[in-house]
Amino acid sequence: MRSGIIAGGNWIVDHTKIVDAWPAQDALVTILHESSGNGGSAYNILKDLACLGAPFPLAGIGLIGDDNTGRSILADCDAHRIDSAQLHRTATAATSYTDVMTVKATGRRTFFHQRGANAHLGPEHFDFTQTTAKTFHLGYLLLLDRLDAIAADGQTGAAEVLRRARASGLRTSLDCVSDQSDRFRAVAAPALPHVDYFFANDYEAEKLTGIPLRACLRLDSSAVRAASRALLDAGVHSWVFIHFTEGSFAASRQDEIWQPSLRVPPHHIKGAAGAGDAFAAGVLYGLHEDWPVAECLRLGVCAAASSLYDPSCSAGMKPVQECLQLAETLGYNALAS
Repeated sequence: MRSGIIAGGNWIVDHTKIVDAWPAQDALVTILHESSGNGGSAYNILKDLACLGAPFPLAGIGLIGDDNTGRSILADCDAHRIDSAQLHRTATAATSYTDVMTVKATGRRTFFHQRGANAHLGPEHFDFTQTTAKTFHLGYLLLLDRLDAIAADGQTGAAEVLRRARASGLRTSLDCVSDQSDRFRAVAAPALPHVDYFFANDYEAEKLTGIPLRACLRLDSSAVRAASRALLDAGVHSWVFIHFTEGSFAASRQDEIWQPSLRVPPHHIKGAAGAGDAFAAGVLYGLHEDWPVAECLRLGVCAAASSLYDPSCSAGMKPVQECLQLAETLGYNALAS
């Protein structure tokens, strides 16, 4: 019987800096606090699952530099019982990193990213022949140069990896990054027919489908439904999960579920970096355990809320029951459905 989650894609070290304001061009602001921690879809989700107390095996696939930063990632995996056998090393590129600038008053963040070794991750680095995991998660699409590259036949390396994962008996999960280019549809479209669970925030869902999800900054629930249907029509097999500040929405071909976010007091929000990955980790935890999707969404928004209490991606994450208790303590935001 299959058990466990294996995640591949971006392995990044985030250098998070809390600043007092976002500067105008050529202006100066003060760094109030700084720290380093995990970043990138695969790294974040696996570490979040470990912090949630996942009772199943965790494993990673990726490419890191043969450097001190890469070695710190391997040590962190060991400390969080993440199997790093498929975390390959290269001497030709440094381990990827991101400078994350977070404004103290708002928690809003801006990313300055060095692609590093992640840019060289290719289909040959993924081996599904020996794994007994239940779910394979890949992320972030649009931030993995070789896997994003579009071949002459319109296919991508990511599509090939996901196809092989499904053929090996894994459920597949995919996430994107909020890239500002016009590549969304061209890069994502070939992958979607090989995906069981697809995650996107409101910006990404709009870029992928061309459907505006907000009118005068207000979330348009009918547009969220339409975007989800468009992604299912594009090939997603089971569920589309769209998350946004107000909450989240899940759609299959038969069902749709709304889940509001938690009412976290603004003064408790230390940073939103990693909140989307925390949501995905919570949902994937529940899916792995065969929970009803409504319960998966509830853990997802609770995990995302927990992550807001620390500026790094995973240091705010708590065990499942502590995350769920936040809903009892804080309550939910209003969400029109």
